[in-house]
Amino acid sequence: MDLDIEENIELRVLLLGIYKRADDETLMHVVKTMDNSRVFSLKQGKQYLKGLRSLGYVSDDGLTMIGIEKAKEIELEFKL
Repeated sequence: MDLDIEENIELRVLLLGIYKRADDETLMHVVKTMDNSRVFSLKQGKQYLKGLRSLGYVSDDGLTMIGIEKAKEIELEFKL
């Protein structure tokens, strides 16, 4: 599994999804939504979430400060 956030579009989409999630949504809700949309499988999504934690972008209940900054950067890229 490629955990390079600059190269892995699915990892970037998940980080952006977590950033854009509703207040009452958990991290697993976001992963399951991506699975339902066929962005990636549930198993893959759980691995990506674990990877985002190991990279320091995600804490137990949401994004870290560097995760928020990275998500904002990704959001701008998708708007282009």
